[in-house]
Amino acid sequence: MTGYWPVTAAVLAVINLAAFALYGVDKARARRGAWRIRESTLLGAAACFGALGALLGMHLFRHKTKHRAFALGVPALLIVQVAILAAVSFWGR
Repeated sequence: MTGYWPVTAAVLAVINLAAFALYGVDKARARRGAWRIRESTLLGAAACFGALGALLGMHLFRHKTKHRAFALGVPALLIVQVAILAAVSFWGR
């Protein structure tokens, strides 16, 4: 995985920025009473290795922090994703 790390980091950065942006856009739309992003889309973005961006977006925008599926699910996804990346990094040498 050593040779792939820069590409992997770049892909993860893009995914997490996209997840972060989704939470910000949804919060802005909620304030305006406009059409909203589906909760399944927000959770799906977190599940696709965007949990860090989703968690940061939740707390920075104060969005979905009281919803149980988000308050428990997104941190759990982050733990699983970190474990997967650590395992791949360790065993992929």
